[in-house]
Amino acid sequence: MMDWIAATGGRQEAAYRVTFDTADAPRLALDATVITPLAHLGVLDVEGPDAESFLQGQTSAQVSLADGEFAPLTCFCTPKGRMLANAQLLRVAPTHYRLLMHASLVAPLAEHLKKFAPFYKVELRERDDLALLGLIGHEAAALAEVRFDLLPPRPWHQAGDAQHQVLAHPGPRPRLLICLPVEQVEQAWQWLKTHATPVDNAVWRLHDIQSGLAWLEAEQRDTYLPQMLNWEALGGISFKKGCYTGQEVVARAHFRGQVKKRLVRAQLDGGLLPEAGSAIEDADDRRLGEVLCAELDAYGEAEVLAVMSTREPALPLRCAGQKLKPLKLPYPVERLDPESLAARE
Repeated sequence: MMDWIAATGGRQEAAYRVTFDTADAPRLALDATVITPLAHLGVLDVEGPDAESFLQGQTSAQVSLADGEFAPLTCFCTPKGRMLANAQLLRVAPTHYRLLMHASLVAPLAEHLKKFAPFYKVELRERDDLALLGLIGHEAAALAEVRFDLLPPRPWHQAGDAQHQVLAHPGPRPRLLICLPVEQVEQAWQWLKTHATPVDNAVWRLHDIQSGLAWLEAEQRDTYLPQMLNWEALGGISFKKGCYTGQEVVARAHFRGQVKKRLVRAQLDGGLLPEAGSAIEDADDRRLGEVLCAELDAYGEAEVLAVMSTREPALPLRCAGQKLKPLKLPYPVERLDPESLAARE
């Protein structure tokens, strides 16, 4: 549990969920500007003279692209190419990098990376002293600019200094993620909530789903190739960098077209939220894949991201006793080089 959540007036529940008494929060976020504590996300810092070279050998990102403006997606893999964590990488200072990921993976990833840290001048720190807030809506940019004097130019970019960072994320509505010290949360929240309505962090998670963006959780680690989460279509893999752990398998899967499962977006025809790992089956009772994450949308129906076989299914599909209807992803499932994202105006 996170002590700083109390400063927002939210109630933290199991599974990293924070709730408020705001009615119809997903629908409210369609038109109004809303704010939420991102209790499901966490921070791992990598700092020291060798931080860049240390990360370069472990992560799918070209670390030099994280220049204090562009903040690329990345992932960490086993030698067999299975993802241990996926994250967003930002640079706080020349020798100070920050990784944002699901909170349940901060400690496991730190433990994994510590096996390699003795060979580098680098320190790993789990940042429980930082808080993450999310703003959604057309007034989000104006609020961040007035309150923090920070405004990133476009998705997967950052603005900030050593104390505060603001990152733009994609979504059906403008979204900003704010990273700040926990002792500043109460004052910042009180100001922001006079201009934005507090909502459950499920609303932010829903916008991730609608963006086709899945964050692995601890129980899902060491299961999927990055391409199974469409990570190369989101710019999360650099195929132009040198070796990193798992690189050979990831590259072979890409260049030989050996990815037999893909991330899909779908909607269920009822209000029952399936648990992560729930099976998706076709009309012949064949298991095609499983749910990664799910949230209720503005109409009370469950939207999900799932990893599914790319083979043609026998329709109709179902999950957790409900009919499953595929939805369109907001991006093409094809390689997007992070180098082009960094340079794009």
